[in-house]
Amino acid sequence: MSDRHALIIDDDAYSIHIMERFLDQENVSYTPVLDTSNLESILQHLEKVDVVFLDLEMPKRDGYEILEILKVYIEPKVPIVACTVHTAEIQHTRKLGFFSFVAKPLDMDRFSNQLNRILSGEPVWEAR
Repeated sequence: MSDRHALIIDDDAYSIHIMERFLDQENVSYTPVLDTSNLESILQHLEKVDVVFLDLEMPKRDGYEILEILKVYIEPKVPIVACTVHTAEIQHTRKLGFFSFVAKPLDMDRFSNQLNRILSGEPVWEAR
């Protein structure tokens, strides 16, 4: 999967670090976004995005606002994955058009399978 690129949007540096470690193990490159105030600029300059991992609860813009921005800047076929501790949001994220839902804390034993399924076009809806 070395030619795959992920966009990670999360306001928690530790969560980004964990996602980076998991993606490194899968040989997926990534662009982390800790501060969404410059998201549009980042999106304009990204050459390729194969998957987006998006936290829902962030201070400046929540994941639902970011979802609408992403729909403008990235290809419709790119899976946008809600990646959050708020498992009660799973049905709401589905209704709003997220491709998948993966609960935090991430589980390395399951992440590889989840990622491969998502990148193969299969939605993953796992609250735990």
